[in-house]
Amino acid sequence: MSTQRTVTIYQYPQCGTCRNAMKSLKQKDVEMEAIHIFDNPPDSEKLKQLIQQSGLDIKKWFNTSGEVYKEMKLKDKLSQMTEEQQIELLASNGRLIKRPVVTDGTKVTVGYKEEQYEQVWGV
Repeated sequence: MSTQRTVTIYQYPQCGTCRNAMKSLKQKDVEMEAIHIFDNPPDSEKLKQLIQQSGLDIKKWFNTSGEVYKEMKLKDKLSQMTEEQQIELLASNGRLIKRPVVTDGTKVTVGYKEEQYEQVWGV
């Protein structure tokens, strides 16, 4: 018997990885509230909470293959910034955030790996 769960997924509709993640969640009857990450990125307070819940290093939250990351030359700059500055930067531009970000309020995943989704979301 499956229990109905709802997650919030910060995603970009044209992102193949996001579509795969949503498809995988949908197949397991996980209800989703999809938020367009470019139009509505999480604010710095929300990001701080999500980063803490994910247990990941803040560097793992950056979309390192994205154009904006490369244009801003963040590879060289991030190490010079405080965590607070990095969070502000992520909050200021949803294109900098690795996607999708999925949360149920307690657990958080960043990016999409099938094995990780099976472990965390049971899908």
